[in-house]
Amino acid sequence: MPNLILASSSPRRKELLETLQLHFHIYSSDVDESFAPGTSPEDIVMGLAERKASIVFAEHPNDVVIGADTIVVADGEVLGKPADREEAIGMLKRLSGSVHYVYTGVAIISPDAETCFYEKTEVHFWELTDREIDYYVDSGEPMDKAGGYGIQGLGSMLVKKIDGDYFAVVGLPVSRTVRELTRAGFPLPY
Repeated sequence: MPNLILASSSPRRKELLETLQLHFHIYSSDVDESFAPGTSPEDIVMGLAERKASIVFAEHPNDVVIGADTIVVADGEVLGKPADREEAIGMLKRLSGSVHYVYTGVAIISPDAETCFYEKTEVHFWELTDREIDYYVDSGEPMDKAGGYGIQGLGSMLVKKIDGDYFAVVGLPVSRTVRELTRAGFPLPY
């Protein structure tokens, strides 16, 4: 039976995959996350997920590897992880009172199959006060997250509503991933 490998060091993706009660290994892949200007959000996340999975699969060609990537898009611009406090504040002010989109791409590579897909979720933010933004940024939570927030933590107080897959916003569309694992030939325990 092949091993299941998550090609990500994201603690959130690890937690989401653990909820499925699957045994898996983690091998992080260090990839160049740059993309050509004008690349669509869908192609960015699927391309980065495929790069991550391919690097790990090359070292474990008899296993099933999951790679994933998440980006936030506001007004057509990709918002990455903030580099510092000021950038985090700027991102949150930009998202305040508006709608943005979170794209998560997933690539699954096995000896017999390869699939790549994405989920797009619409996220509405409350109108945020400077005090709320400062409080949130001071928590440290925004610094390692695309768009400068995490919906699953303290950042949940910023989100008014979503339309789409909550788990895709966290970093891994769980339900679709399970179905794609089945299609890729990975034997699930149920």
